[in-house]
Amino acid sequence: MNAPRQTALVLGGVKGIGKALALDLASQGMAVAVNYFDWEDSLPKLEHDLKNSGAPFLILKNNLLESQSNIPAMVRTVTRHFGRLDVLVNNIERGGWPIVHGHYTQDQWDLEMETTLRAKRWAFESALPHLVESGDGLVINISSIAGVTGRSGPAGLVFNDGYAAANRAVSSLTETWARTAAPKVRVNEIMLGLFETRHGPGTRGWEILSDEQKKAILDHTLLGRTGVMDDVIKAVRFLLHDAPFMTGSVLRLDGGYVLGGDPVPSMPKGVVKPGESVFGR
Repeated sequence: MNAPRQTALVLGGVKGIGKALALDLASQGMAVAVNYFDWEDSLPKLEHDLKNSGAPFLILKNNLLESQSNIPAMVRTVTRHFGRLDVLVNNIERGGWPIVHGHYTQDQWDLEMETTLRAKRWAFESALPHLVESGDGLVINISSIAGVTGRSGPAGLVFNDGYAAANRAVSSLTETWARTAAPKVRVNEIMLGLFETRHGPGTRGWEILSDEQKKAILDHTLLGRTGVMDDVIKAVRFLLHDAPFMTGSVLRLDGGYVLGGDPVPSMPKGVVKPGESVFGR
């Protein structure tokens, strides 16, 4: 008798990184549930690509800002349809750019917190009993290096204050949830830098940046490029298959942006002569 097929839920999967992860999970033989709310024009392509994967799938439309009603209902729908839930990709976010939106109004700030932070919390709490029941559940929180850098440096045009604050809080939740869910569920976090379709090429904000501003970001990134879909896919595969002893951890995937900016100077010759005691008088 074949083992039951594992099921993954991707909170925001109609396009971009969420869609790429959903399709990769499907390619591994998992049943995949994908939620979306906007970007309706991307829906036919998502449905087409999931059908071509050959894996069972379910596409749901839910406004996850209605956290206490829509999120538990969404999780119930997934578990009734597939009979189980093994993986939660907790990737919903807002992420307004300063260069696009300017200074946040109170409504924009509240929307950032409701999307990037609050919805993740209710998704975890609603999914947790089912993840525990699976016996080897996995939560992957997707966050941003904005939680480390704040609105500073070349990426200060990209990361808003509210987005940075929300993402710092996500890392706190990752640690709390890892304690709460152990030992049957692992909770880890992938902290992304600037990626295609997400704070990088293929986004409205990136096209607004001048060539000099883009160059400053790339010069600040040790690997000299923005991230691509395959980078995230490989990180998720690592957490899924090769990290059974990892929980409560943050995997920073930023090409070295956080470490960039300050070069390492050449080692000076020093003033101590060969053979001379460091403590000499």
